[in-house]
Amino acid sequence: MLKIGLTGGIASGKSLVASRLQELGALLIDADLIARQVVEPGTPGLEQVVEAFGPGILDQAGRLDRPKLGSIVFGDPARREVLNGIVHPLVRHAAASIMENAGAGDIVVQDIPLLVETGQGSNFHLVLVVDAPDDMRVSRMVEYRGMTPEDAHSRMAAQATRAERNAAADVILDNSGAKQDLLAAVDTLWERRLVPFAENIKQGTRAARDAGPVLADPNGDWARQAERLAARITLAAPAEILAVDHIGSTSVPGLAAKDVLDLQLAVTDLATADRIAPLLGTAGFPAVPHVRQDTPKPSDPGMENWEKRFHANADPGRAVNLHVRVAGSPGWQYALLFRDWLRAEPAAVALYEAHKRELAGLYAGDGGTAAYADAKEPWFTDVAWPLMDQWANRTGWRPPSYSSSAERKRGQ
Repeated sequence: MLKIGLTGGIASGKSLVASRLQELGALLIDADLIARQVVEPGTPGLEQVVEAFGPGILDQAGRLDRPKLGSIVFGDPARREVLNGIVHPLVRHAAASIMENAGAGDIVVQDIPLLVETGQGSNFHLVLVVDAPDDMRVSRMVEYRGMTPEDAHSRMAAQATRAERNAAADVILDNSGAKQDLLAAVDTLWERRLVPFAENIKQGTRAARDAGPVLADPNGDWARQAERLAARITLAAPAEILAVDHIGSTSVPGLAAKDVLDLQLAVTDLATADRIAPLLGTAGFPAVPHVRQDTPKPSDPGMENWEKRFHANADPGRAVNLHVRVAGSPGWQYALLFRDWLRAEPAAVALYEAHKRELAGLYAGDGGTAAYADAKEPWFTDVAWPLMDQWANRTGWRPPSYSSSAERKRGQ
């Protein structure tokens, strides 16, 4: 199944997006609704809230007096944390129970107002953020909810900032215009990205790629995207994955690159790589068989030491290559050294970019990038390898050392 986290600041229009996704066929899990259900009269949740805040937060019918409780917690972060510590675990448990009944091809949308604040983004294949300017949200709360401007600002202050939410988003849905514009954006997202993404996960196939070697200008958001994806991938098999590193051209600031993120997943051996392959597929990164292995460099001609496993993103909206290599192997070390050499040497960046642009021009008419990638290989061996090896010796560069899962557990 495809798991979507939906969030947005108060009065951003998140409920409208949630309703539209449900109309289109998504299984909607409403955290707000569940949050009310877990503190209904007679529930353990309500008992815990009364114990923490006193019987005065109940109305005459014995139900939770939400306005009264809100006046307490929205002005006091410590008290708000107490309430969240009671309600959030109950909501997550209930949501997980609903999700267990979802089908393999379903698109499950969890509407979570505090998704960013509670650090749940890595639990989803995609995070959608409904966004609107702060002043517009205040106006909506005053006009449609009868709040004072002071109350509106207080509610907003209790949530993540607009910048924090947008930084956690894979997709930002702009709700600063007409309602129909927002709904049209949701419909397009559903048809072009969510439905094919869900089908790719179900079938265990990567998203189709048919673009040639088009180089994009450096994008400052590539690093943040890679970090977000690495966190999700690690959760697929946290006891088996030693690290997920951003490598390749998009990991080098200032370097033009194809808009494809390369990530390197380190494991202790290839048997582990094969064992976790289905878990990576469920996380949205199915294995891609019959992909050529790394090319041995002069210092290590043994092909067996360069063997890897290759996965790619099932998401048609974000191309990702996931190289699964054994930590300490020549291919693993080469990828990290190449990245660090480029990051440290502006002249090397200029040299590599010139070569990339030359080849991109030669293969511009191709419907893919295979020939372009093959044409780069001699440069890695004949030009890059001697220079980066000299740089490593001169600077004392050493690859990272990853602790085992057992060592990580002992350190916790």
